[in-house]
Amino acid sequence: MSSEERNSFQKLLELYSPLVNHDVSTATAEFKLWKTKLSRTHSVLKTSIDALALCDKKIFPNVHYLLKILCTLPVSTATPERTFSTLKRLKTYLRNSMGQKRLNGLSMLSVHRTIQVTPDEVIDAMALSSRKFNLVL
Repeated sequence: MSSEERNSFQKLLELYSPLVNHDVSTATAEFKLWKTKLSRTHSVLKTSIDALALCDKKIFPNVHYLLKILCTLPVSTATPERTFSTLKRLKTYLRNSMGQKRLNGLSMLSVHRTIQVTPDEVIDAMALSSRKFNLVL
């Protein structure tokens, strides 16, 4: 096991430390044995569910539990898709020449439209920015 793999596995154990039953050295040794078992198996694992099916819960309890977590983690591209559709709406033909700063501001307002921004907050933020002339309120 390389030091990079060991560090990644230890970070994973720290993240799920309340759920893993044994100490770090025991879980790391268990993971090494699991990797050895997988290298000797000639079947190709296509999904995390295949790995979970090969993992014996009695022999590798921590690895089995971490694989169960992996199988249940949501895999979604909803946030990037929402961002791209927002950019498509904002960058129409007529507004194609807007600057990057304005585009970022408009896209943040559109993506996070559930956050209420009051006109007073906008005025306060504009008053803080440097100008040629001072903004008197």
